[in-house]
Parts: sequence; structure tokens; C-alpha cells
Amino acid sequence: VQLQASGGGLVQAGGSLRLSCAASGGTFTLYSVGWFRQAPGKEREFVAAVPWRGNADYADSVKGRFTISRSRDNAENTVYLQMNSLKPEDTAVYYCAADPLNPVRLTSADVYDYWGQGTQVTVSS
Repeated sequence: VQLQASGGGLVQAGGSLRLSCAASGGTFTLYSVGWFRQAPGKEREFVAAVPWRGNADYADSVKGRFTISRSRDNAENTVYLQMNSLKPEDTAVYYCAADPLNPVRLTSADVYDYWGQGTQVTVSS
């Protein structure tokens, strides 16, 4: 499966963005999908994940502000990350990743087989 992340941009603190992860070449509903981010000089970190079956999971730093969801139309093959109440510390390159039929350890980057190219999110203070 190929992943295309989009939706990043420049926003003021307190604002919102919605990232999209569009998939092609596979049945996306059978994939667990995660979002990770990497800020300059820092390691890649887990943000949110939705398993192919089960409940979504979030990093503590984004709980209550970010929401991960699948498109209502399965044919769209897209997972979204709605980001509200953005903070300057949310500034990073955001990556989506996917793994087929795996509902566990989704906070770990090494379980994902497929990665998108990343989209830059910049939050100004």
C-alpha cells in the first residue's frame, strides 16, 4: 500500500488543522494506521493510532485535542487526524504509517510496514 500524507501548514497557536493520510493499493480498512511526528533535533514520536479493529489510542500530549478517524466512505481509503487547540510544541513533520491486520503495539514505529512522506505542521506563538 502507498500512503500520501497532506494537510499540513502554518497556523497560529490555538488554531486547527486536519491532516489526511490517503492510501492506494490496498484495502485500508484492514490496516491499522498511526500518526507520528518528528521535530527538529528530536526523535520520532507517537501521536495517535486507529487499529483495524478496536479503539483509537493517543499520546498523552495530544489527548483531548487531536482526533484520529477513518473516512466514513471506505472507498475513500483515508484516515484523518483532526488537530485542535494547537500549540507551538506541536510543530513537527507528521507522518502516517500503516500495518496490515495488526491491532497491538501501535505506539511503536517499528511495527509499521508502510510510511507516507510526511507533512510539515508549524504552529506559531
